Amino acid sequence: MSYDILAFDPEATTDDGFERWWDDRSQWTEGHSYADPQVTTPALQAFYRDLIRAFPPMNGPDAPSDEQLVEDPDLEDRLTDYSIGSDLVYAAASWGQAEAVRGEFERLGRLHGVAVAFVSETPLRIQR
Repeated sequence: MSYDILAFDPEATTDDGFERWWDDRSQWTEGHSYADPQVTTPALQAFYRDLIRAFPPMNGPDAPSDEQLVEDPDLEDRLTDYSIGSDLVYAAASWGQAEAVRGEFERLGRLHGVAVAFVSETPLRIQR
């Protein structure tokens, strides 16, 4: 089980409409690679680029090399699974990293002007 969180374009949905919007988006039916940050908005691209400095992707073109993993033994613990859509960046991180991931999403969300949905939390919380 993972800690799930996402950043999204604040114009994509309202707080009231979020659950229906997320239900639709999480079907992953957009016709593109979900590992390509070029498919999303400029603000979310910048958010993602900053985020992967601390929490690199476990796969895809931005994943660290085997050499980088050997050089930094703590790096493997921070690997995160990402799915990037036209108006969102979804992350599934280990529960051991939940507090740090949550903090980085909050900080970078404010910095880049994107909304953040804490989908693993009950009740669901959205930061705009």
